[in-house]
Amino acid sequence: MDSFLNFAMNSNLSHISPEDHKPTIPVLQGGSRSVVLAPMEDVSDSPFRQMCRNQGADVVYTEFISSEAIIRASEASKHKMVFEEAERPLGIQIFGGREEAMYGAAKVAEANNPDFIDINFGCPVYKIVKKNAGSACLRDPGMMERMAGTVVDATHLPVTVKTRLGWDDQSIRIREIALMLQSVGVKALTVHARTRSQGYKGEARWEYFKYLRDTPGLEIPIIANGDITTPEHARYLFDETGVDGIMIGRATIGNPWIFRVIKHYLETGEKLPSPTIGERLEMCADQLQSSVAHHGERYGVIMMKKHYGNYIKGIRNGKYLRMEIMKKERMEDILELLLNFREEPEPLSRIGVAV
Repeated sequence: MDSFLNFAMNSNLSHISPEDHKPTIPVLQGGSRSVVLAPMEDVSDSPFRQMCRNQGADVVYTEFISSEAIIRASEASKHKMVFEEAERPLGIQIFGGREEAMYGAAKVAEANNPDFIDINFGCPVYKIVKKNAGSACLRDPGMMERMAGTVVDATHLPVTVKTRLGWDDQSIRIREIALMLQSVGVKALTVHARTRSQGYKGEARWEYFKYLRDTPGLEIPIIANGDITTPEHARYLFDETGVDGIMIGRATIGNPWIFRVIKHYLETGEKLPSPTIGERLEMCADQLQSSVAHHGERYGVIMMKKHYGNYIKGIRNGKYLRMEIMKKERMEDILELLLNFREEPEPLSRIGVAV
């Protein structure tokens, strides 16, 4: 254990004393009506988090990070914990199936000075579940209690949790789990309104949010997650279920302005017009440049591939543009395509797009 504790104390990321920043963390405030970016593997990296914060996200989370990788001081885990001051308030999300590893990972995460630490008890992916991590913990609430308590004991930072309704329809015990997590010191709870057995299929079961929010004795903030894609969805969840915040995941990909749209609608009841084609492509280009600056050209270009489809969606001749972008390996070639694109059929050939 000494190796990762040494890393935690000597990491070059530990350049800010916890006392140097005391931001308000909306997800820890009851009734904050916060709108936050979900942690998503290979999506919510630092460049995308900055983009979403610029567009109005109240809080952002890192991609989830394996506690085993953290305590081994793997380069990938260290890279995932890098963030910029402009991203605050930010939470580092960790997952794992061993209490010792989660304790050590929390120590290392704390040394990187995020604003809070989040535990992933909800990932349904088989390779995570088979390691008794993510949503596997829903099969054993006792283990979940010990794991959460271990992380709370390891850090002075606030600890939050993201989970699901239950393992399957026969084991939905979300009220009991919420009260248990509150009792060990967890400060806020995000719930994806599906069971693990559902994966991402079917509809999110929003009726459980009101059921959970009305739990006697439950005082910690509840953040709703699952199928939130429009301003109307956000308003419904706040007004009809009483949740304290909403977390948006897949709907943000290639669509970071969703935060601005939702926040404006909640404040005014009016829908903002969609960004122009030029604005969308310029935003995409900005994110690409930030991605390459953060990851290096090869991986930075790869990381952007998940975003292009939504940035370009609905643009006439956009499918041809996307096809050409996906062939490119150099940032400059992609920027040329993005910034010189016009919707008319003819000009595509002028920028090297085969039609």
